[in-house]
Amino acid sequence: MTPEQILAAARQRAPGQPYAGAVTPEEAYALLQADPKVKLVDVRTNAERDWVGRVAIPDAQHAAVQWATYPGGVPNPDFGAQLEKVARKDEVLLFLCRSGVRSRHSARVATEHGFAQSYDILEGFEGDKDAEGHRKTLGGWCRKGLPWVGA
Repeated sequence: MTPEQILAAARQRAPGQPYAGAVTPEEAYALLQADPKVKLVDVRTNAERDWVGRVAIPDAQHAAVQWATYPGGVPNPDFGAQLEKVARKDEVLLFLCRSGVRSRHSARVATEHGFAQSYDILEGFEGDKDAEGHRKTLGGWCRKGLPWVGA
């Protein structure tokens, strides 16, 4: 699929949402490979990125803005201002969290701050928990075999 086709499908997946759309992990990676101007914004905590791992993409395409702070999980009151320091409003932004919940909220708030091309990455980095309570087995960036580094 072309980037245009991927983004069109993403818009169809999120009807009625306040952000541009939702992409699968594979689509997110394809977009990043196809267009060096596309940026992935990891909204997990710094601790999650340090202890669990992070996507392996060019640094110029990777940004990190915590949706909630660690420790405590308090919502980051400076999310919008911090996003403005690492991304431009005309860029395609792909928001990633652990399982796809914080990324949806991040895409919504980014859109409210004028980032019109904000997309949620479905399933997140680790995906949902399996029957034994483990992640990275049911879905997500890691389970899909996309490049990542870390624990």
